Amino acid sequence: MKIDSAAEIWEYLKEEYKGDERIKNMQVMNLIREFEMKKMRESDAVKDYAAQLLSIADKVRLLGKEFSNEKIVQKILVTLPEKYEATISSLENSKDLSTISLTELLHSLEAVEQRRLMRQGDTAEGAFQARMHKNAGHKNGKVNNNKSCGNNQKNGVFPPCPHCKQTNHSPQKCWWRPDVKCNKCGKQGHVERICKNQQQEETSAAVDYCQEEQLFAATCFANKSTSKSWLVDSGCTNHMTNNQDLFRELDRTIISKVRIGNGEYIPVKGKGTVAIESQTSLKLIYDVLFVPDIDQNLLSVGQLVEKEFKVYFEDRNCIIKDAEGKEVFNIKMKGKSFALNLLEDEHTAILQQDSTTMFWDRRVEHFHHDDVLYMKKNQIAEGLPDLEKDLPICATCQYGKQTKLPFPKKIS
Repeated sequence: MKIDSAAEIWEYLKEEYKGDERIKNMQVMNLIREFEMKKMRESDAVKDYAAQLLSIADKVRLLGKEFSNEKIVQKILVTLPEKYEATISSLENSKDLSTISLTELLHSLEAVEQRRLMRQGDTAEGAFQARMHKNAGHKNGKVNNNKSCGNNQKNGVFPPCPHCKQTNHSPQKCWWRPDVKCNKCGKQGHVERICKNQQQEETSAAVDYCQEEQLFAATCFANKSTSKSWLVDSGCTNHMTNNQDLFRELDRTIISKVRIGNGEYIPVKGKGTVAIESQTSLKLIYDVLFVPDIDQNLLSVGQLVEKEFKVYFEDRNCIIKDAEGKEVFNIKMKGKSFALNLLEDEHTAILQQDSTTMFWDRRVEHFHHDDVLYMKKNQIAEGLPDLEKDLPICATCQYGKQTKLPFPKKIS
């Protein structure tokens, strides 16, 4: 066949090596079939198995077809051997598997794989040393006829184990031999050290990532009931409320999830500042999560301590003091919990009573206090009573003193 022009040569090469649309579709089908048939074996490393799947996915993409990483994540999760079951359970409890990235999943699995290999290597080394000491005491005993096999075992190299395919131990010492019984779960087929129940406890701490997922032990459930009280909770990691009206400031761009006591995830719709009237003044509680689906407002003891508040539990009371040691709240225990409700009589009684100075501050619409004292001293206004020299902290006055930066005229 004679081809004269470069364009004809190019078209011929495309047909020869790439094929038409029908051929490409057949190639894609074969690759997808190969992808679906892939299954991770007990002896496969996570990195090698993932590389095989990624190689198939790249070939499909080169043929012009889409192939998302989510399919690879799902494939890995459903084809992992049984020894990774504890890791998958830990990931299900700590992450949303529908949104986990491929890189994050591989890092978690490789970390577990490395720890398992290190434990197996330490055990094999210890068994080898013990065997060497035993052989040293019987130098005059029987000699093994198979010298090559004996030399390999002395070097720590064994034939592939029929149970786990590893070469660092003998079949009699394998953790996966079928005749051994686990002392932890009572099942046969593995030893206690690699029991999935024990691995779940060990890997739960390893699969702890820095996300906006807070776990709290409060007894709140997802429903639409409301409450005016604030529950002091030592197991809650963040302040939370379901009442949007309590926020002085609310940043709705902060979106995340929290996990409640029954294991369900509920959405966080923002974070902001809440003002709570205390015995001494109006206290601003920062970093409060807006969670519409909880039925109880929560005050986190841990977050209060981080903000230099002091929390005491004594004589069936919860006493909260600010950084200066002034008592903010004194909450009585009810039903083995401490619920702060400013509308109840016992909590209203400890709030600061309005003084005459505060009354006249509101009456003159928060006019400057020094000017009010000046008018009283010079008898400019009639009917003013004796007022305190220092005005107690007034929330309205404090907000009035705050300023806002102007909007820029140009975008830099």
